Amino acid sequence: MHHKLKKDEKGQLYYEVDLGDFDLVRHPILNKGSAFPEDERHAFGLHGILPVAVSDLATQKKRSYKAFQSKATPLEKYIYLREVQDSNETLFYSLIVDHVAEMLPVVYTPVVGEACQNFGHIYRRPRGLYLTPACKDSLDEILKHMRFDGVEAIVVSDGERILGLGDQGAGGMGIPIGKLSLYTACAGIHPASTLPILLDTGTNNPDLLNDPLYMGWRHERVRGKEYDDFVDAFVKAVQKRFPHVLLQWEDFAQQNANPLLARYRDQLCTFNDDIQGTAAIATGTLLAAVQATHSSIKDQRVVVVGGGSAGCGIANLMAEAMMEGGLSKEEAYGRFYIIDAHGLLTDKTPNLLPFQQPFAQKNTPNLNLLEAVKTFKPTVLVGVSGQPGLFTEEVVKTMAAQVKQPIIFPLSNPTSRSEATPADLLKWTEGRVIMGTGSPFPDVLHNGKPKRVDQTNNAYIFPGMGLGIIAVKAKRVTDRMFMVAAKALAALSPAKNNPDANLLPPLEQIRAVSRQIAIDVAMEAVHAGLTAPLDKEAVIAAVDAKIWQPEYIRYVKK
Repeated sequence: MHHKLKKDEKGQLYYEVDLGDFDLVRHPILNKGSAFPEDERHAFGLHGILPVAVSDLATQKKRSYKAFQSKATPLEKYIYLREVQDSNETLFYSLIVDHVAEMLPVVYTPVVGEACQNFGHIYRRPRGLYLTPACKDSLDEILKHMRFDGVEAIVVSDGERILGLGDQGAGGMGIPIGKLSLYTACAGIHPASTLPILLDTGTNNPDLLNDPLYMGWRHERVRGKEYDDFVDAFVKAVQKRFPHVLLQWEDFAQQNANPLLARYRDQLCTFNDDIQGTAAIATGTLLAAVQATHSSIKDQRVVVVGGGSAGCGIANLMAEAMMEGGLSKEEAYGRFYIIDAHGLLTDKTPNLLPFQQPFAQKNTPNLNLLEAVKTFKPTVLVGVSGQPGLFTEEVVKTMAAQVKQPIIFPLSNPTSRSEATPADLLKWTEGRVIMGTGSPFPDVLHNGKPKRVDQTNNAYIFPGMGLGIIAVKAKRVTDRMFMVAAKALAALSPAKNNPDANLLPPLEQIRAVSRQIAIDVAMEAVHAGLTAPLDKEAVIAAVDAKIWQPEYIRYVKK
């Protein structure tokens, strides 16, 4: 670390910094660009390097926002923001916090998907770590650098199942970079304490292998023992270097996602956002919808389209909520009808995976989506299929004819993969639908007024969870923490007091939402004995101490 936070005799914070000249302005965490004041320009040898006019952060944001708006396409906006991030992180995060609803879809879904697909074509500067099986025996050496000394949160992917876009190989690095940007923008985790990692285990995408600009390992994907041994060596190296780290698995293919989570969840503080974070945001939004319709969670009947780890993860957490609402385990699981590419999961479905088995319906024929909606009369329809337009007019109208206020969540990402559009859902249900989408959509007209479409975005959950877990140094991440996060989000629902309002708070309030989730999750860690015994005041103080505000502070030469 090239800087140390200190307090002067008046109690004012400052950084003691040991860099100067070009090394300082090239350091994204420490660079202030044109906002270095005269005395710091003098002390750090910056005269002549920077234009002479001294700006402040507000002026820099105006300049950057203008440049952002001038970009013609979403991908160009993404490239521009990544340039800002790689040159001045304080400016980058201050800009995003000011324009969160506009910039989140650029920094993360849906635009990050396009960025992953074009990774080798838009690459500018290194960020994070790219580890191949060839690095297996030198992981300790790679991780020992002092620049990693403060790392508290790692997001890792192997790029095999990026959003709904499939295998993006090394281009999958866009996801850990984007997720960690949200940890900072949405919850205030300091950017210097985050580390994006890509495990480059090859790619089976022929377009990438044939692309002369592809930047990853040109090798078919490693499988079996070689893959498992490499991931195991990686986890051991992380545990050794960062004993208190939070490790988040992201966008692994189904055959690896669940086994990796099962293997490591009791060894270190770790979770899989696709399985558990998606479940928490869907359950939190459903709890808000149930509040808004004055119904009960235990009375819902749920059809989930997409029988993979995300779909079953959502169903598991919703079933837990039903059990808390008074149903037995058997009754709760019996209220879920999960449909995958081959139809309804039943006890006759061949090759059921272990996580699908609790949802296999007994004595039921194999039904398609429309037949399932006619037969089971669901109150809730969830899509995590990656199949655009799957919620057809006939399916939605059939559902709407059977329930007063159908709850419909087309959650597939990016926007091009959504099972339905909000405008169609409103039209086909005569405005009765209660909905949340996985991707951002423009406002819709509801009762003649424009209404924000609720984006059931994991960004409402994982940054706050991460903040709470890191703040109290929790030893493990439990399923119960995700339920606590879901309930905290539902408690903040605007529709709780006004049935016409949105299910989720606006993104502009995301930092306040994340703080509340962090406090509740940290308290759950205390109750579960996963951290030191702390009272609520101590937990709140620990959470607040971890929230970084993107503002410039004074530098003193070391």
